[in-house]
Amino acid sequence: MAKKTKIKKTLVEQILSKAKIEHRGLQLNALAEQPVDGLDRSQIYKTLALTGDKTGTLIGILPITEHLSEKKMAKISGNKKVSMIPQKDLEKTTGYIHGANNPVGIRQKHNFPIYIDQSALERDSIIVSAGEVGRSIEIKAQDLADFVQADFADLKENPSS
Repeated sequence: MAKKTKIKKTLVEQILSKAKIEHRGLQLNALAEQPVDGLDRSQIYKTLALTGDKTGTLIGILPITEHLSEKKMAKISGNKKVSMIPQKDLEKTTGYIHGANNPVGIRQKHNFPIYIDQSALERDSIIVSAGEVGRSIEIKAQDLADFVQADFADLKENPSS
């Protein structure tokens, strides 16, 4: 009989477990186009690193099915303008590579302002990266926001009318 291999928890999962924050570890590649069994793709949230002209680095979290409105992000964060951090600078800024950025790990190392799209509050839970490509966590949005001291705001690009 094949031994069931126990998947080692990522650092993010260890941090959440230690803090007694309810979450569920998932193995899924959120960057893949095909939907994951039983999951609504809009439940998967991406963690974007941006830089503001006044505040420096800031983090925006929104559904992977949506586009971030840099204009809204600038306004809520007190910047005149914000822009995405180039992929080549991502790891030295956040400590994570593209596809592995996550608010829990980033908060452990940096005090960047973090904003979560308000749509997360309408869901039972959201899925964010667990700090490694192919690994994610499912967590209640409010629990995540409380833990990483994030604010909820409207971050989504409005569909062109």
